[in-house]
Amino acid sequence: MSTNNLTTSPLRRQRQKAVEASKGKTGQLAWLAVPALIFFIVFAIIPLAGVFLLSFTTWDGIGAISVAGIANWLSVFTDPGMYHALWLTFVVMILSWIIQTPISLLLGTFTAGSQKYRALLAVLYFLPLLLSSAAIAIAYKALLDPNFGLAAGLHLPFLAQDWLGNPNLALGVVIFVIAWQFVPFHTLIYQGGVRQIPRSIYEAAEIDGAGRVKQFFFITVPQLKYTIITSSTLMTVGSLTYFDLIFVLTNGGPGNATRILPLDMYLTGFRANLMGPASVTAVVLVVIGLVMALVLQRLGGKDRTGSQLEGM
Repeated sequence: MSTNNLTTSPLRRQRQKAVEASKGKTGQLAWLAVPALIFFIVFAIIPLAGVFLLSFTTWDGIGAISVAGIANWLSVFTDPGMYHALWLTFVVMILSWIIQTPISLLLGTFTAGSQKYRALLAVLYFLPLLLSSAAIAIAYKALLDPNFGLAAGLHLPFLAQDWLGNPNLALGVVIFVIAWQFVPFHTLIYQGGVRQIPRSIYEAAEIDGAGRVKQFFFITVPQLKYTIITSSTLMTVGSLTYFDLIFVLTNGGPGNATRILPLDMYLTGFRANLMGPASVTAVVLVVIGLVMALVLQRLGGKDRTGSQLEGM
């Protein structure tokens, strides 16, 4: 027993010192998060609490605020228009993810190569990131005009459609423009993820006779598991903030064909001057965003700190 104590006590002392040192470093690093925490509380938690309280009041944005109880919540959840806007929101979210994810993944893998001309293509792909949503909406609104847009300029009759006035076409146009704007952003994310994959894995696959298609599906995609989850989280939660592009492009029309929940919140609050119901919609959007983010993060597994190299 004494021999074991003599041999293990130095190891125990070293472990204790290591643990104490790590705790000290953790305590020092914790102070670095204080500014970000203060910023988050001031600009996220407090406004969110204010919006939640405002949802139980009646206010037109100018006059006095009066307590309304749960009247706003009842009016919102008994309004068929709210469920229509919610349905359109999920349609835009799902279709945007289905379109953007494969395109961004392929472009990200392509631009991660070492060929010289890919650098030029990468710059061209990322140009939409430099433009505001309002500018993109104005440009596409002009291009899709059946009388003065691309149809008239290029003399292509099949483009002379009422793209933004037809309910069956307007939503598709909105999803296309959203994809055109945000595919470069997610391409950049996938490009960074692909460049983190060790080249030795591909070299081993080449030795085994795997072609580029097999390498993509059996190496690249599995190794990008956490990148895909991160991109999908940004994509789905970000779809709950689409407002300015749709507002300028279609204003929610024709009719209510593109009136998604964020736009409905704005029109209710600042057009109808009903801040209470608009605040209810804002709270609903926050809850949906949190649930979607948690669900997607759960798909990443229990070990959230795991390396991307662990694959699927």
